[in-house]
Amino acid sequence: MKLPTVALVGRPNVGKSTLFNKIVGKRVSIIEDSPGVTRDRIYQEATYNNKKFYLIDTGGIDTSKMDFNTEIKLQASIAIEEADVVIFIVDGKEGLTSNDLVVRDLLRKSNKKVIVAINKVDVKETKNNLYDFYELGFDNYIPISSIHNTGFIELMDEVTKDFKEVEEKEDTRCKFCFIGRPNVGKSSLINALLNENRVVVSPVAGTTRDSIDSILKYKKSMKISKSIHYLDQ
Repeated sequence: MKLPTVALVGRPNVGKSTLFNKIVGKRVSIIEDSPGVTRDRIYQEATYNNKKFYLIDTGGIDTSKMDFNTEIKLQASIAIEEADVVIFIVDGKEGLTSNDLVVRDLLRKSNKKVIVAINKVDVKETKNNLYDFYELGFDNYIPISSIHNTGFIELMDEVTKDFKEVEEKEDTRCKFCFIGRPNVGKSSLINALLNENRVVVSPVAGTTRDSIDSILKYKKSMKISKSIHYLDQ
């Protein structure tokens, strides 16, 4: 049975990676208080109340001219296309921004189920901004704090309410990884094997920050390829 897919999208620094790690129950995505840390699509299987699904973390969508913003938006657009449900994360502390409106426009074109998660409700400034987000025009709004677990159950209940419960099965697929110093062609090789723009490719050292999991099917066999990239120190 094909598992449903949930994508986390939003502008930079709204808490996507923190929520991603919370849902999957382990530290997978790198978390830093600076924009542009996550650039590729990060996939993990997650389970909530015996309902299993794929979860995708994406980079922050930003209209400025900073490095990789075009590639990040492309990766996020692919995640939206693959998703059955999209969690649109906004920053309640900072309020509605022009980048939020850009994300909104992308999601309106997708015709996917969208849940707006208003993050950082543990900060008092959020109360003043809360209702501004209704301007986005979606049906579902859930205040959350991805750090303090506020609203987490309500969010996940809404995300998974149409998902079916599945039995846990042991993953017997072969796992292998790509490692190497920066700029030796790891990302290009992975994209060639998967026949898609799975990983952002750039001559800039340290472009890939996270480990990227993908499923590769070769001659009727299924293998998980995991690329591990190291930053320049």
